[in-house]
Amino acid sequence: MGFPACQPLHARHRHGPRRRHDPRTPRDRAKSAGLGLLAGLILALPAQADIKLATWDSGMSQRGPGLLLHRLTRQDGPEIEASLQVIEALDADILLLTDIDWDLRSQTLNALNARLKTPYPHVLALKPNTGIPSGLDLNHDGALAGPRDALAYGLFPGQSGMALLSRLPIGQPESFTDLLWRDLPGANLPPDLTEEEAALLPLSTSGHYVIPIDLGDKTLTLLAYAATPPVFDGPEDRNGRRNADETALWSRLLDGSLGTPPQAPFVVIGKPNLDPYDGDGIPAPILALMAQLQDPEPRGLAPPDGGNGDPALDTSRLKSGEGLRVDMILPSRDIEVTGAGVMWPAPNDPLTPLLEAASPHRPVWVTIAE
Repeated sequence: MGFPACQPLHARHRHGPRRRHDPRTPRDRAKSAGLGLLAGLILALPAQADIKLATWDSGMSQRGPGLLLHRLTRQDGPEIEASLQVIEALDADILLLTDIDWDLRSQTLNALNARLKTPYPHVLALKPNTGIPSGLDLNHDGALAGPRDALAYGLFPGQSGMALLSRLPIGQPESFTDLLWRDLPGANLPPDLTEEEAALLPLSTSGHYVIPIDLGDKTLTLLAYAATPPVFDGPEDRNGRRNADETALWSRLLDGSLGTPPQAPFVVIGKPNLDPYDGDGIPAPILALMAQLQDPEPRGLAPPDGGNGDPALDTSRLKSGEGLRVDMILPSRDIEVTGAGVMWPAPNDPLTPLLEAASPHRPVWVTIAE
């Protein structure tokens, strides 16, 4: 698969990666042999840098091609304006947006970036499988067209894709987005999948991308994805199985059964679309992946909902009122995590109405030492 070039915007920024305050004051005391006096000299040591990673299901995807671009350029829609303000308030060094429409020339992403008060110097639009016609009756309803007969659910090609915005240079990504579902080692295929369908249907919904980020003296690798919801199907549990296998792909990559594992440091980032302890779906793959990596357990101020999981970890609220943790950042074990959180403020916080207008999801962030 080809990728559009990462597009630099030559702009000055308020800051780069954050600097972590070090409360220690190093001193070098020199003795003067002639005078026998002590002199203290404070050495100015460079502060250790923090890099803020974030992911957010922005809720910006529209119901037709070009509509999001139109709304961004015409400044049409309070929810779009709210999303832009949330992105600015999040102030991440590396931000993976999910549920944002993709187009071939990255016009939508460029328009979004241009609307920010401080645009990101590096952006990358990531093509999804959503809305691409399969030519087959994948949902077995007797018709050969419609969003459920696409390679992944979508009203049009490129609906609900992913985009990366970064203050650090983005390298050339690799993709597992074309991997056939049947070719995943240990694939949990639905029983009604025909041979013809299996020879065509990819595993990925919004994509699986391995993206290098240049930190100067080393590379941080992002394993980015957004899985299908594990619901809206029948007893064959096609979506539930696909959702689980979309997360299982990363475990297969890390254990070497799907090619060469990424070199550390790396971070799994995006939307598993599955709560490990609440809601529908098959939790075993996400629990296995969490056990392979670090779970910083980002917390916000989500209200209690009566679920099994800790509500402070929730990143989304369903219309039923149930809270779910469906967006995650999981660093490799060698990474020093310096902070983590969910942008879920108190009800009286000025950000709360913006978040509620933009999306049912809340941004998740993790800071790591450079």
